[in-house]
Amino acid sequence: MIPNLIPTLSKSYAILENQSIKVTPLGEGLIHETLLLDNGTNKWVLQGFNEAVFNFPDRIDHNLSVLSIHAKTHPLPFLLPLPILNNSGKGLTELQGKKYRLFDFVQGTTLQHISDPNQAYIAALAYGEFASWAKEISGERMQETIPDFHRLDLRFEKLILASNQKNNLSVEETEILDFYLSQQLLVDWYLNRLNHLPLRITHNDTKINNLIFSEDLSSVKALIDLDTLMGGFLMYDIGDLIRTVTCSLPETATQWDAIHLIPEIFEELLKGYWRGVKDVATAEEAKSLLFGGEIMTLIMGLRFLTDHLQGNIYYRVSYPEQNFHRAKNQMIFLQSQQEQRPTLKNLWEEITGMQP
Repeated sequence: MIPNLIPTLSKSYAILENQSIKVTPLGEGLIHETLLLDNGTNKWVLQGFNEAVFNFPDRIDHNLSVLSIHAKTHPLPFLLPLPILNNSGKGLTELQGKKYRLFDFVQGTTLQHISDPNQAYIAALAYGEFASWAKEISGERMQETIPDFHRLDLRFEKLILASNQKNNLSVEETEILDFYLSQQLLVDWYLNRLNHLPLRITHNDTKINNLIFSEDLSSVKALIDLDTLMGGFLMYDIGDLIRTVTCSLPETATQWDAIHLIPEIFEELLKGYWRGVKDVATAEEAKSLLFGGEIMTLIMGLRFLTDHLQGNIYYRVSYPEQNFHRAKNQMIFLQSQQEQRPTLKNLWEEITGMQP
């Protein structure tokens, strides 16, 4: 935090002028410096932007500006906290070489894991409603904040390249590498879908903790962390929900025999998301939702294994084999999804009323 932050910041934001403001750290985020500003009556969230992770802050500002204009005439059933514009009409404010953003504070509850299947339904409904709300905005208007973020085919190619440059793999490393390389059919399916799916506005990081729930967990109050928002496909958002919410254990778990997909949670997620998007989704988009979980799980497994082979240069690890174990975790979870395809297909048919 820069010295004399508030007096300096108040020169850029009229709402902070002549205020006695208490500043405290907020949350446990690893990406941005996040502070809570409190004047006794109102609260705001101030983020110090991390350009080492997000290399294109102006692209993020552009995307959120498009949403801000849309939100003025299109209300959502929950809050979409967007950067408060400074005195120059910008969402980003530069102070002593560092960029900051100011948001209204939203009081509520965040979850790391669901404790009830209905929470999965509520979360998926919110993400689906967001996609439907943004239907009038062309995905092509959005700028890529992280280039090729969910390009499965490029992630697959990067693993092949990394494996070709790595010698002396262990037996287990070879087995897991062979599994991922055996997923060529899923990669081919993905590539074929790109020609049939419209580019939508998608969140692209649909974890449960990117929602603020009401205190009683009965509804979503706000959808947050919009830095990854850009053009994408509906299967990305439902897929990452499936990947992170339906698995019996988190992606860092190493209890291999206990990792599996929970169909009852899949059902609640699909019910909620489909309710949110059914009025805008094309038939091809509806079909893609069934394989979104496999696509996103494969992407993350490829990324973890590639990083392991490259010496853990991207993902933070607490021990040398952690990325390898994450890749194994995602492999087992992907296997569980593929083994349960008949069950998931039946649920999809019941919920959508369609045939794949």
